[in-house]
Amino acid sequence: MDKLKNSGFYKLKFFIRPEEFKSVLKLFEHKQAQFHLTNYDRTEHDQNQVYEAYQTFYQYFAAEEKSNAGHPFFVYSISVASDHESSGFFARNEGVHFPYCGQWAEDELPCILLSFPKGFQIEMEDEKGKYYIYEDIRNHKPLTYSFFDEITGTIKKMTKPLRFSAHDADAMKEQKPSVRISHDAIHDLSKSWIFSKYGLVIHG
Repeated sequence: MDKLKNSGFYKLKFFIRPEEFKSVLKLFEHKQAQFHLTNYDRTEHDQNQVYEAYQTFYQYFAAEEKSNAGHPFFVYSISVASDHESSGFFARNEGVHFPYCGQWAEDELPCILLSFPKGFQIEMEDEKGKYYIYEDIRNHKPLTYSFFDEITGTIKKMTKPLRFSAHDADAMKEQKPSVRISHDAIHDLSKSWIFSKYGLVIHG
C-alpha cells in the first residue's frame, strides 16, 4: 500500500491589497469559520482582527520607508464547517527569495501561503499492528474542498503571476516565483522600500 499517495497539500501563494483580502474574508462568513493563532493558547481572532493582522503585514512591505517595528507575522489555522463536514485550512506568511549581486538578498518579498491537505487519514490495522493511510480528501470532504477551490478561484481572478527582475551577479534576471499578485499590490510593491533598496523591477 502506497502510504505517500494523497500526501502533501493543495497550495496557493498570493499577495493582494488589504481591501481585496477583505472581500476574500467575506467568503468565510457563512462557513462558521474560526481563525486561531498557532500559539500555545490557540487564541481565536474574529474577522476584524484577521483583517487588521493582514493589513499590518501588508503595510510593512508596501511602505516606502522600512518600519523599525520588526517583521509582522500572519499565521492562522482556519476551521470551517459546512453541513456534516468540518475541516480546515492553514494560512501563513512566507518569504520569496531573490538574488542580489551573486547571493541571496537578506530581505524577502512577501506572500501568504494558503494550504489544504490532499489526504484524509484513515486508521487501519493488520497482523503487524495499527497503521494509517491517506485517502483522497475530495472523497471525504467534498464541500470543504470545493470551498477551498472557491477561495483560490476568487484570488486567482484578481491576481496574475508575480514577475520581476533582480540583480544577479552581473545582470538583471527575471524571477518567476509561484506567487500570484494583484494589479494594485504590484503598484504598491513597486514603490516600496524593498524594491528601492535592491533595485528590483516589476513586470506588468
